[in-house]
Amino acid sequence: MSVTQTAGAAARLARPTNRPARPYFSSGPCAKPPGWAPQSLDLSALGRSHRGTIGKAKLAEAIERTHALLRLPTDYKLGIVPASDTGAMEMAIWSLLGTRPVTMLAWESFGAGWVTDVARQLELDAEIRTAGYGEICDLEGVDPATDVVFTWNGTTSGVRVPDAEWIAADRTGLTICDATSAAFAQDVDWEKIDVGTFSWQKALGGEAAHGMLVLSPRAVERLEREPAPRPLPKIFRLTKSGKLIDGIFNGETINTPSMLCVADWLFALDWAERLGGLNVLIARADANAAALDRWVQGADWIGHLARDPAIRSNTSICLQFADPSDEASNRARQKALAKLLEAEGAAYDVAAYRDAPPGLRIWCGATVDTADIQALAPWLDWAWEATA
Repeated sequence: MSVTQTAGAAARLARPTNRPARPYFSSGPCAKPPGWAPQSLDLSALGRSHRGTIGKAKLAEAIERTHALLRLPTDYKLGIVPASDTGAMEMAIWSLLGTRPVTMLAWESFGAGWVTDVARQLELDAEIRTAGYGEICDLEGVDPATDVVFTWNGTTSGVRVPDAEWIAADRTGLTICDATSAAFAQDVDWEKIDVGTFSWQKALGGEAAHGMLVLSPRAVERLEREPAPRPLPKIFRLTKSGKLIDGIFNGETINTPSMLCVADWLFALDWAERLGGLNVLIARADANAAALDRWVQGADWIGHLARDPAIRSNTSICLQFADPSDEASNRARQKALAKLLEAEGAAYDVAAYRDAPPGLRIWCGATVDTADIQALAPWLDWAWEATA
């Protein structure tokens, strides 16, 4: 029986008529900023060298305005690097770790990936703390003399650290933070972060393939004084002759960037600045998460994967079916539900992450409008009954 036939046979709720105006709820690439259109982009740098005057100026502008929007400390470096957030994290891990003990904190699939890199690929003897989906591991007693690697927001599990109070101000190790689903949507305490990474395709709805790397003065000092004890491929190198390659943080990228993606990112920055900046972006994500939570509280067939509100994400909202006893059946139901919602034009790409418990994952970052979250809710209930 097809999804459509199943819907007709089993539906008890009336089929909603009000669809979200923009049914884009993917957790990456995420919804474009409201008002986005291809013709709105400044394409003056297309077909021009990224090393020429106009290309380099566009890249430097992207860095400077991103630095300001995030309110990074003035002495922090920010650069554009290859391969999205993953590339930025790999550069940090391979370039910085290995000269002192390491603590790995992981509570979702990407954090687990960084554990694999450190423990199996670099073969470092690390303390590893992990937690299951919907939880975070114990943050008490993290040794401030160790280098600490963690994700601020777990995109695939719907959790985030509640704050940065657990990070010692007088630490001697470095904190390396994957902040890709937190930047521009959560109040990241950058003073407690020595290395931060994120990508364009998350909270501001940019395009994929480009990452951004944040370095504190302490991280720069480590790179220059304690080089990693391993050879590095060109794409990972942040120093030359013992000094930081400062051009990376001024628009001289390691490899050729897409100037179309740069134009798209500048549009996203325009939108965020017109809106009012970081506080407004955070408030929009909070309002979206609150609207979705109000629906979840009244639904008996689904609930938050992160049960504790103190560690619950306001961007990548992960939901689990209420009865987890039959995983195979739930996987099939998840697939059918997501397929039906897409066919109806009500929601795109809302199935839970492949390694997470069956359910839904709904992006609530700032580029999503709260009215669309509210319009989505009746469709979720209808699709659940229609796929029974």
